[in-house]
Amino acid sequence: MSDEQHVDGVEAVLEGADGRLADPGFLVNANPGEVLGLVDAASGPAAQLAAAVYRTSTHLHRDATPGVRRQLLALDAARYGDRELAARIAAVPVDDGADVRWEVEWATGSVADHHLLAGHADYVAAVATVVLEGRPVAVTGSWDGTVRVWDLTTGQPVGEPLTNDDEHAVLAVATTVVDGRPVAVTGSEDGTVRVWDLTIGQPVGEPFTGHTGYVKAVATTVLDGRPVAVAGDSDKTARVWDLTTGQEVSHPLIDHTDPVEAVATGVVDGRPIAITGSGDFTALVWDLATGQPISQLWTRAGHSDEVWAVAMAVVDGLPVAVTGSDDKTVRVWELTTGQPVGEPFTGHTGKVRAVTTAVVDGCPVAVTGSHDKTVRAWDLTTGQQVGAELVFPDEVYAVVMTPDGRLVAGFGHDVAVLTPR
Repeated sequence: MSDEQHVDGVEAVLEGADGRLADPGFLVNANPGEVLGLVDAASGPAAQLAAAVYRTSTHLHRDATPGVRRQLLALDAARYGDRELAARIAAVPVDDGADVRWEVEWATGSVADHHLLAGHADYVAAVATVVLEGRPVAVTGSWDGTVRVWDLTTGQPVGEPLTNDDEHAVLAVATTVVDGRPVAVTGSEDGTVRVWDLTIGQPVGEPFTGHTGYVKAVATTVLDGRPVAVAGDSDKTARVWDLTTGQEVSHPLIDHTDPVEAVATGVVDGRPIAITGSGDFTALVWDLATGQPISQLWTRAGHSDEVWAVAMAVVDGLPVAVTGSDDKTVRVWELTTGQPVGEPFTGHTGKVRAVTTAVVDGCPVAVTGSHDKTVRAWDLTTGQQVGAELVFPDEVYAVVMTPDGRLVAGFGHDVAVLTPR
C-alpha cells in the first residue's frame, strides 16, 4: 500500500467517526461498545464534544435503554454548555416507552473543567426559587459552603456566590419577600440561620443563633402578618424566627425524639401550620400560632425509616402532607387527622431525599428526588407515577417546581432546569 493510500484510508476512518459521533440518533440508539470504539478517533470540534459528552456517563450508558440514554446524553450536553446539542438529542425518537414529562433546558457543568457555568464544588443540598428584579431565579445551597443564584431562563449565575465567613455547609434554603425585597433564608451546619438580601447579595443583620446542632431544613410563611422562617435542627427541635426582627417568635417546637430533617409550611382552616419530618420515622403537624402539634403521622401506620422530605398539597379540597423516607417510599397523609391517604407510592430503589408539589395540567402532583439518581412524578389523585422517571448521573438531593411548570433539580454538584415537553 502506498503512503498516499494509507493516509487516505486514515482520513476516511476519521471522517466516518466524526460523522457518526455528530449524529444524535447514533449516540442514543447505537450499542455503547460501538460508540466507545469511535470516541478516540474524534477529530473535529463537534465530534470531540460529542465524545466528551458520551464519556461523561459511560458507566450508565452500558446498561441503559435508549430512552434513558437519551435523557443522560441531553443532560450531559447541557452540562457542557451546548443547549442546541441537548435539544437535538432530546428530539431523537425512541420506542422503549421512556417518554418523560420534562426535558433539560440548561445545567451547570462541574463535569467540564473549562465550563464557564461551573456548578458547586460539593453536593447541592437545597434549592428554592423566587423572582428577583422581574426575572425568576433559583437559589441553591451546597456542602461547599456557598449559596448561589441562577437566572432560570438563561442559566447564568446572578452576582457572586454568597459565602459564610466560616464556609460551613449550607444544608437548607428557602425564599420569601421581606419589606418588599426578595431574600434567601439559609440553614447551616454551624447551627445558624442567615437571611440574604438577594438584590444586593449581602447578609441582612446578624445570623440567628440558638440552634445547638445542624440546621437541616428551613421553610418560610406568614404568621400574624409578619414573615417568619421555621428551621429544623439536628437537636430534635424546630424554631420559628421573625425575619424582620431576627427574634425567635415562641418557644421551640419540641416533640420529636430524633433530628428534624425536613420542614414545610402551609395554611389549614385559615391557620398557618408547619410540618416537620424526623429521624424518629414520623412527621408532626404544628399550629404555628400556638406552637402546639395538631397531629402526628405515626410510624405504625407509615414509614419504617427516617423522614427526610415533606411537602404540602391540596387534593380534592383536602389538605395533605406528602412525605419521603429512607424506606424508599412516598406517603400521603390527611393533615388534620394524621391518617394515611391511600397506599404508599413505590418505585424508588433508594432513599427519598426531596419532595415538592405542584399542579400540572390541572392535576396535583408530587415530584420526588432520590439516592437512586431518579426524579419521579406522582399523580396525587390516583397515586400513580406520571410518565417515566428522569434519570440523573448522580444522587438527587433537591427538587422544586416553578409556577410555570419548570423543574429545578440539584444532583451531585450540579443544578439542572427542565421544561415541560
